[in-house]
Amino acid sequence: MSRYATSQSHAPPNPSHRRPRSRRRTAGSASQHTSLPTSRTAYTETRQWLLDRHGPVCAYCERRIDARAITLDHVTPRRGQTAYDRRDNLVLACPGCNSQKADKPTLAFLLARRERAASLLRYGDHLSPMLVDIAREIAGPEAVARIPRLADPDYPYRD
Repeated sequence: MSRYATSQSHAPPNPSHRRPRSRRRTAGSASQHTSLPTSRTAYTETRQWLLDRHGPVCAYCERRIDARAITLDHVTPRRGQTAYDRRDNLVLACPGCNSQKADKPTLAFLLARRERAASLLRYGDHLSPMLVDIAREIAGPEAVARIPRLADPDYPYRD
Protein backbone atom coordinates (compact mmCIF):
# COMPACT_ATOMS: atom_id res chain seq x y z
CA MET A 1 0.00 0.00 0.00
CA SER A 2 1.42 3.43 -0.88
CA ARG A 3 1.63 6.13 1.71
CA TYR A 4 -1.19 8.04 -0.03
CA ALA A 5 -3.62 5.16 -0.07
CA THR A 6 -6.44 5.28 2.39
CA SER A 7 -7.88 2.39 4.22
CA GLN A 8 -11.30 1.57 3.07
CA SER A 9 -12.90 0.34 6.22
CA HIS A 10 -16.62 0.35 5.92
CA ALA A 11 -17.51 0.27 9.58
CA PRO A 12 -20.99 1.54 10.36
CA PRO A 13 -20.97 5.15 11.56
CA ASN A 14 -21.19 5.77 15.26
CA PRO A 15 -24.70 7.15 15.95
CA SER A 16 -23.39 9.52 18.63
CA HIS A 17 -21.29 11.31 15.97
CA ARG A 18 -24.19 12.09 13.67
CA ARG A 19 -25.41 15.62 13.21
CA PRO A 20 -28.93 16.21 14.39
CA ARG A 21 -31.37 16.59 11.56
CA SER A 22 -32.53 20.11 10.98
CA ARG A 23 -36.19 20.66 11.57
CA ARG A 24 -38.35 21.51 8.64
CA ARG A 25 -40.00 24.87 8.86
CA THR A 26 -43.70 24.85 9.19
CA ALA A 27 -46.03 27.66 8.27
CA GLY A 28 -46.18 28.87 11.89
CA SER A 29 -42.47 28.72 12.71
CA ALA A 30 -41.61 32.17 11.32
CA SER A 31 -43.91 33.84 13.85
CA GLN A 32 -41.87 32.36 16.71
CA HIS A 33 -38.76 34.39 15.87
CA THR A 34 -38.24 37.56 17.85
CA SER A 35 -36.59 39.33 14.94
CA LEU A 36 -37.29 38.79 11.30
CA PRO A 37 -35.23 40.23 8.44
CA THR A 38 -36.02 43.90 8.05
CA SER A 39 -37.40 45.20 4.79
CA ARG A 40 -36.52 48.54 3.21
CA THR A 41 -39.95 49.89 4.14
CA ALA A 42 -39.33 48.97 7.79
CA TYR A 43 -36.06 50.94 7.73
CA THR A 44 -37.85 53.89 6.14
CA GLU A 45 -40.62 53.72 8.74
CA THR A 46 -38.12 53.50 11.62
CA ARG A 47 -36.10 56.41 10.24
CA GLN A 48 -39.24 58.53 9.91
CA TRP A 49 -40.41 57.50 13.39
CA LEU A 50 -37.08 58.64 14.87
CA LEU A 51 -37.15 61.90 12.86
CA ASP A 52 -40.68 62.62 14.11
CA ARG A 53 -39.64 61.83 17.67
CA HIS A 54 -36.30 63.68 17.90
CA GLY A 55 -35.81 65.63 14.70
CA PRO A 56 -32.66 65.30 12.58
CA VAL A 57 -30.29 65.10 15.56
CA CYS A 58 -27.34 62.72 15.87
CA ALA A 59 -27.84 60.39 18.86
CA TYR A 60 -24.07 60.41 19.54
CA CYS A 61 -22.92 64.04 19.12
CA GLU A 62 -26.31 65.86 19.24
CA ARG A 63 -25.45 67.73 16.07
CA ARG A 64 -28.50 68.86 14.12
CA ILE A 65 -28.12 68.19 10.40
CA ASP A 66 -30.25 68.09 7.28
CA ALA A 67 -32.88 65.34 7.55
CA ARG A 68 -31.89 63.99 4.13
CA ALA A 69 -28.27 63.50 5.26
CA ILE A 70 -28.90 61.77 8.60
CA THR A 71 -28.36 58.02 8.66
CA LEU A 72 -29.69 55.06 10.64
CA ASP A 73 -27.08 53.37 12.80
CA HIS A 74 -27.09 49.98 14.49
CA VAL A 75 -25.99 50.68 18.08
CA THR A 76 -24.89 47.06 18.39
CA PRO A 77 -23.18 46.33 15.06
CA ARG A 78 -25.02 43.93 12.76
CA ARG A 79 -22.06 42.00 11.38
CA GLY A 80 -24.41 40.21 9.02
CA GLN A 81 -26.97 39.24 11.64
CA THR A 82 -30.56 40.29 11.08
CA ALA A 83 -31.41 40.04 14.79
CA TYR A 84 -29.95 43.51 15.27
CA ASP A 85 -32.29 45.20 12.76
CA ARG A 86 -34.93 45.93 15.37
CA ARG A 87 -36.02 49.43 16.39
CA ASP A 88 -34.53 48.96 19.84
CA ASN A 89 -31.07 48.82 18.24
CA LEU A 90 -31.37 51.69 15.73
CA VAL A 91 -30.68 55.41 16.20
CA LEU A 92 -30.18 58.42 13.96
CA ALA A 93 -26.53 59.34 13.43
CA CYS A 94 -24.72 61.99 11.46
CA PRO A 95 -22.50 60.58 8.69
CA GLY A 96 -19.37 61.48 10.69
CA CYS A 97 -20.35 59.55 13.81
CA ASN A 98 -21.71 56.67 11.75
CA SER A 99 -18.42 56.27 9.90
CA GLN A 100 -16.36 56.68 13.11
CA LYS A 101 -18.39 53.99 14.80
CA ALA A 102 -18.42 51.63 11.81
CA ASP A 103 -18.37 48.09 13.28
CA LYS A 104 -16.79 49.03 16.60
CA PRO A 105 -18.33 47.42 19.63
CA THR A 106 -20.77 49.73 21.42
CA LEU A 107 -18.73 49.75 24.61
CA ALA A 108 -15.50 50.81 22.85
CA PHE A 109 -17.25 53.57 20.88
CA LEU A 110 -18.99 55.05 23.93
CA LEU A 111 -15.92 54.80 26.18
CA ALA A 112 -13.83 56.76 23.65
CA ARG A 113 -16.06 59.80 24.42
CA ARG A 114 -18.32 59.50 27.41
CA GLU A 115 -20.49 62.39 26.17
CA ARG A 116 -21.73 60.00 23.49
CA ALA A 117 -23.26 57.82 26.20
CA ALA A 118 -25.13 60.80 27.67
CA SER A 119 -26.39 61.77 24.21
CA LEU A 120 -27.45 58.20 23.55
CA LEU A 121 -29.50 58.28 26.76
CA ARG A 122 -31.22 61.43 25.60
CA TYR A 123 -31.96 60.30 22.04
CA GLY A 124 -32.10 56.55 22.60
CA ASP A 125 -34.84 56.12 25.17
CA HIS A 126 -36.41 53.54 22.83
CA LEU A 127 -33.31 51.31 22.92
CA SER A 128 -33.18 47.90 24.57
CA PRO A 129 -32.74 47.93 28.37
CA MET A 130 -29.26 46.43 28.02
CA LEU A 131 -28.07 49.29 25.79
CA VAL A 132 -29.64 51.91 28.06
CA ASP A 133 -27.92 50.34 31.09
CA ILE A 134 -24.54 50.40 29.32
CA ALA A 135 -25.01 54.05 28.36
CA ARG A 136 -26.07 54.93 31.93
CA GLU A 137 -22.99 53.30 33.43
CA ILE A 138 -20.64 55.05 31.02
CA ALA A 139 -22.32 58.48 31.19
CA GLY A 140 -22.25 58.61 34.98
CA PRO A 141 -24.76 59.84 37.55
CA GLU A 142 -24.47 63.56 36.73
CA ALA A 143 -25.28 63.04 33.06
CA VAL A 144 -28.14 60.69 33.95
CA ALA A 145 -29.60 63.34 36.30
CA ARG A 146 -29.51 65.95 33.48
CA ILE A 147 -31.52 63.85 31.01
CA PRO A 148 -35.02 64.65 32.38
CA ARG A 149 -34.23 68.37 32.52
CA LEU A 150 -33.00 68.42 28.93
CA ALA A 151 -36.09 66.53 27.77
CA ASP A 152 -38.35 69.17 29.34
CA PRO A 153 -39.56 71.50 26.55
CA ASP A 154 -39.76 74.36 29.06
CA TYR A 155 -36.11 74.03 30.02
CA PRO A 156 -34.64 77.13 28.34
CA TYR A 157 -31.13 75.98 27.56
CA ARG A 158 -28.68 73.11 27.74
CA ASP A 159 -26.18 72.87 30.58
